[in-house]
Amino acid sequence: MAKEKKQPTNCEQCAYFVYDDEYDCDVCSINLDEDEFIRFMSSSDYNCQYFKFYDEYKMVRKQN
Repeated sequence: MAKEKKQPTNCEQCAYFVYDDEYDCDVCSINLDEDEFIRFMSSSDYNCQYFKFYDEYKMVRKQN
């Protein structure tokens, strides 16, 4: 049985990827430890264990 290759995490779709006024750009609001950060920066297919899909219409669906 072949191993399935996981999709890399897309930070732009994560609920923790927020705009920071101080840096004037989007940043991850999760504080990664040093090992996690190095893995994240050195790999193109790193899957973040903190990824949470951001669904801006979730509240609208609950209201209906």
